[in-house]
Amino acid sequence: AQLADLRAPVQRAEEAYTRANGLILEIDATIRDRQTQALLSLGPSPLNPGHWAAAWADMTLSIDRLWTEIQRNAQTPALQAELQVKLPRTLLLTVLGLMLVLRGHRWAQAAVRSLRGSARRGGGFWRMLLSLGQVLLPLAGLYALSEAALDSGMLGPRWRLLLEDLPIWAAVLLGVRWLADVVFHDDDDIAILDIEAGLRRRARSTANVLSLLFVLDGVLISLTQLDGYAPSTVAVLHFPLLLLSGLFLVRFGRTRLRSLADVQDDAADETVFQDRFASLLARACVAVGAVGPVLAAAGYGGAGMALVHPTMMTLALVGLVLVLTRFFRALYTLAAGRSATETDSLIPVLAGFVIAVAALPALALIWGARVADLTEIWAQVQEGFALGDRRISPGDFLVAAGVFAAGYTLTRLLQGGLRTSVLPRTRIEKGGQDALVAATGYVGILLAGLAAVGAGGIDLSSLAIVAGALSVGIGFGLQNIVSNFVSGIILLAERPISQGDWIEVGGQHGIVREISVRSTRIETFDRFDLIVPNADLVSGQVRNYTRGNLLGRIIVSVGVAYGNDTRQVEKILLRIARDHPMVLMNPAPFVYFKGFGADSLDFEIRAVLRDVNASLAVRTEMNHQIVEQFAEAGIEIPFAQRDIWLRNPEALAEMAKIAPEEETTR
Repeated sequence: AQLADLRAPVQRAEEAYTRANGLILEIDATIRDRQTQALLSLGPSPLNPGHWAAAWADMTLSIDRLWTEIQRNAQTPALQAELQVKLPRTLLLTVLGLMLVLRGHRWAQAAVRSLRGSARRGGGFWRMLLSLGQVLLPLAGLYALSEAALDSGMLGPRWRLLLEDLPIWAAVLLGVRWLADVVFHDDDDIAILDIEAGLRRRARSTANVLSLLFVLDGVLISLTQLDGYAPSTVAVLHFPLLLLSGLFLVRFGRTRLRSLADVQDDAADETVFQDRFASLLARACVAVGAVGPVLAAAGYGGAGMALVHPTMMTLALVGLVLVLTRFFRALYTLAAGRSATETDSLIPVLAGFVIAVAALPALALIWGARVADLTEIWAQVQEGFALGDRRISPGDFLVAAGVFAAGYTLTRLLQGGLRTSVLPRTRIEKGGQDALVAATGYVGILLAGLAAVGAGGIDLSSLAIVAGALSVGIGFGLQNIVSNFVSGIILLAERPISQGDWIEVGGQHGIVREISVRSTRIETFDRFDLIVPNADLVSGQVRNYTRGNLLGRIIVSVGVAYGNDTRQVEKILLRIARDHPMVLMNPAPFVYFKGFGADSLDFEIRAVLRDVNASLAVRTEMNHQIVEQFAEAGIEIPFAQRDIWLRNPEALAEMAKIAPEEETTR
């Protein structure tokens, strides 16, 4: 009963949450229906000549009202007196604003050019950072001019409402201009997209015209809100801007497609993801630029604007993502002291992925999503998902990732300390040290994983059924992998082979370079790597030539001609073996009279070397000395000779006479 009383508030809260969630879903559905109806509603056609006169009259009236407002304020004595008082400040702001607007862009370009020839690392970062002055300096100048206009007192409420949006319009114009300059720059070291020079200038100009048309459309929307234009006037006034925007979108898309066609002609097999995405975006621009004005001409102005304007903003967003990715790559070059292209670094790639993911909410807002939609999605993400009786949230994932990263780092630090400080001072051989270091890594990573799972709030007991099912799957489908894994543990524990050993497996000789969980890497004497599964090393036959020590026996074979003194041959061979510095005297070398061959008397030198890795060099040196000393002693080393006996040579002579006569007859 007490438990039921305690759970009652929780149940009421859950019921209230369910009702509120249902209401929110209904409201969202209603809002989406209204948005859909607004987009698909049929309005007046801008091509109807009957609407043109009214639209021209409304536009003229708006301009007259703006001009009349300035004239009325200029004739007001109180405002004139206020202007005289604020005149010095107004003039100062005006001069400063004009200087920044007219010269700020050139100043920033000069600063960028001064660093363009810099060979030091991080020059790209500073160039990109200084290039922001092309946006910030003119924007500051426009802000100063707007402040000067407001301080003058000559502007009324209508102008003040328009000036409130001036920073946004200026930021759009200057920002798009800066993005176009960076993305389609004439310098290949600065440009992000690699297209030919003529197409770059065309792309920059097209982007600037699109931004201007977008700002003009924004000004028209502000005038519509001030004066309440009729739907026919709105359709007529927006249509020319929408038509031009569509045409320039088509031009921009065709420019990019032309550049891609040129690249594919040069290297048809080297199409990368960036080019594919750019091709898709270019085709979308062409399609939207053609469809949007057609919809507006048919009376669906809302649908046309909902296609053209978001496409223009999407292009700007994609350019911003490309520039930010390049900016972070330059920052990485400055911080790391090396270029991202010099090493296969994953950090710039991950940074680009994070930037692209972070741009997704902005992309959703551009294409009609509401802020409330994004906040609801984020709330659902924060709530996480249920795993048994436990709800896992993103915070739990971050905690688990942090715990695992900390455990992994501590494991690597412990391995480094064991490898460099502790184990070298013990009497454990090199193979045993490597085995201890590897085992420490496996145990540490396992403990870090368990600690991370526990810190994330996952109850391992709830995963018992899943673990049982996985064990069955491992037993059937992954038996080879498990076998190799267990074999790797056996190799590390028993150490039949160690790193640095010379072994022979499957007829291949080589030096063991690494023993990992699944396989062992052997470097052959031909300097290529041989990857052998651990199960083959445990269950198969392996020869280890350097296990425990480097001692090893060699056999050098030689044959002498029949008739030579075998005792003298034995003395010479024994002297050659004893005189070599790599041959051990205990056990002493031995000369074996192997037997009587078909063409020679066969002998063998059998000697134990202190380092079997030098066997090839010892064999070569002994062979040289055998040849030299046999020549001095007059001992012949035979080689096979064959004599050919013809039983009936007279028959061959007759055949030789007949052959020319037959050739003459033919």
